[in-house]
Amino acid sequence: MISEATTYSRMSREEKEMRFRQHSKTIWMTGLSGAGKTTIALGLEKELFNRGYAVKLLDGDDVRTGLNKDLSFSPSDRTENIRRIAEVNRLFVMSGIVTINCFISPTLEIRQMAREIIGPNDFIEVFIKASLETCEKRDVKGLYAKARAGLIREFTGIDAPYDVPDHPDLVIDTTDSTVESSIQRALDFIIPRIEYKI
Repeated sequence: MISEATTYSRMSREEKEMRFRQHSKTIWMTGLSGAGKTTIALGLEKELFNRGYAVKLLDGDDVRTGLNKDLSFSPSDRTENIRRIAEVNRLFVMSGIVTINCFISPTLEIRQMAREIIGPNDFIEVFIKASLETCEKRDVKGLYAKARAGLIREFTGIDAPYDVPDHPDLVIDTTDSTVESSIQRALDFIIPRIEYKI
C-alpha cells in the first residue's frame, strides 16, 4: 500500500507565490504604544487586499487573547511572545502570504530574534516613530496614565525601555503626518518588494 506521504508532495513556497502572484514578506511594525502601528497596519492591509494581495494582519491584542494568552508581560514572557509570533510569521511566509505585524517588540535583541526566525530576506522592519509625549496624548485607553500611577508595571516607555531601531528598513514619523500619508508611505515602500517578479 502506498502511503499518503509518498503519493503527494508538499507544495513549495515558490508555487504558492506563483498562484498568489506575489512575493511573501513579513512586515514588522515596531514602535511605542500609541505611535500608530495598528492604524497604519489596518489601512495597509485594506489597500493591499483591494489590490489583490493575499495578506494577514497580526496585532498584539489579538495574539494576547488567543495564541499567547498564557504569557505575562515579564521580560522572559515578552521574548516568548515574539518568538511564537515570529514562528507563525515564518509559516505564513512559506505559504506565500504577506503578513503585517503590529508589536511593540521593545528591544533590539527581540527584533533580531524575530528577523533570524523569519529570515532576513523576508523581514521588513518598519519603525513607526512618535515621541512619548505624542503617544501619551493619543492614549485613548488611558494606559500611560495607569502606568504613571503605578497601576501597570513594566509598561514600555514608562518603566520598561524601548530600543529605537538601529537600521530599520523604513521609518514613518507619525508626529505631524496624516493617517493617509503614513499609509501611502508604507504602500510605496512595500509594493515594489512584494510585486510578483519571475
